[in-house]
Amino acid sequence: MNGKLEQMTPELKAFILEWKPKPGNLIMVLHRVQQTYGYIPREIAIETAELLEVPLAKIYGVVTFYNFFKLQKAGKYIVQVCLGTACYLRGGDDLLKEFESQLGVGLNATTADGLFSVEAVRCLGCCGLAPVCVVNGNVHGKLEKKDVAGIIEQYRKQG
Repeated sequence: MNGKLEQMTPELKAFILEWKPKPGNLIMVLHRVQQTYGYIPREIAIETAELLEVPLAKIYGVVTFYNFFKLQKAGKYIVQVCLGTACYLRGGDDLLKEFESQLGVGLNATTADGLFSVEAVRCLGCCGLAPVCVVNGNVHGKLEKKDVAGIIEQYRKQG
């Protein structure tokens, strides 16, 4: 974490208070929190719990149950390695391990410099290009482990 505490925006606070009386509000509220900050900052989760009058543990229960929610700010470049059937059978898991190794981070983690986050996804719909990774919407297909260093370097130069 960067050490800077996040402040809840007035718009987010108004949204939470608007949704407070509605049943099933927590997931909708957490989606808005993540949309606002890119992840669920701890200090915002605490304030959200207070505003909704729910235990903080309930918020963390939802956030950790659903893969969509992030507890860490994502990197500038989000590397999504496909592990759908076609990609997995053609080496997608090896690609994922290579990205993790070269970037020095595990799955769903961000590099210390804040440049890269690594994620595994189920299917990107590019089965004919398997194995595939997507970096901020840019598709890289028919990959081999030896291609990983070049992809990382391409984005490091931009970053």
